[in-house]
Amino acid sequence: MTGLDRFIQRWRMRQALRFVPDNARLIDIGAHEGELFQALGARLGRGFGVEPLARSELKADRYLVAPGFFPAVRPAEGSWDAVTMLAVLEHIPIKEQPALAAACRELLRPGGRVIITVPAKAVDHILAGLRFLRLIDGMSLEEHYGFEPEDTLRIFAAPDFRLVYRARFQCGLNHLFVFERV
Repeated sequence: MTGLDRFIQRWRMRQALRFVPDNARLIDIGAHEGELFQALGARLGRGFGVEPLARSELKADRYLVAPGFFPAVRPAEGSWDAVTMLAVLEHIPIKEQPALAAACRELLRPGGRVIITVPAKAVDHILAGLRFLRLIDGMSLEEHYGFEPEDTLRIFAAPDFRLVYRARFQCGLNHLFVFERV
């Protein structure tokens, strides 16, 4: 990751962390190297991360990042407080989105949150230019599958989920969605 990649990653995390409760049991999909868990610090109760690019497990005091794809790789037990997907949902093929939402519902306690950031459609063009200039490298634009931010509302819909917060950030180029499991 370049410095710009990390800057964008930290900005996303700051938006999401406001909605993670203290002492949270958190599943982070697309956990990379556990940066979200590290940012939570003492606020993290227990973390389970899933990272498709990881070659081996990454274990720390209060969290584990496992290689693989969610929901095939996931914790065995439920009753988690939150699931985060920061710049991940747009990489999930349409046919896999229902299984992803169903697994989130199964793993979350009632009232547990799904916290998601997704880019605006225009971001693909900006990121392609930044990648061409070698200013970023970790965006996997070829995996965006024509994703639109509004698709998030369809994927995490009633009766299983309720939208509790929605906002744009980064000059409108990113969207934050927070859903609660009903």
